[in-house]
Amino acid sequence: VSFKPILQGNFNTDETSVLVKECIEGVIGGTDYNHNKVNQWTANIVEHSLTHLVKQGRPFKYIVNCTIMQKSGAGLHTANSCYWDTTTDGSCTVRWENRTMYCVVSVFAVAM
Repeated sequence: VSFKPILQGNFNTDETSVLVKECIEGVIGGTDYNHNKVNQWTANIVEHSLTHLVKQGRPFKYIVNCTIMQKSGAGLHTANSCYWDTTTDGSCTVRWENRTMYCVVSVFAVAM
């Protein structure tokens, strides 16, 4: 039996990416894009992700951002920049898509 110790001071990007993907799947999964539901979807994805992150009990303040875009052939470019302590703070961006839409979620974790 092997285990991976959880370092309280370090942000785990792999674990966070899996958590966020599960939240996206749970909210929109295989659903087709619907303009009337995008506001609710983005709010739900952000709230579910934040709730699960906080439940981990790690010493971070979190910022979660979600963008949903219909697949139409248009380009989408995003960028993030942070000025912080890279030994304790961290971020990850999850890109998810199905046949009708793209979803991009960024999580920022700042150590307390």
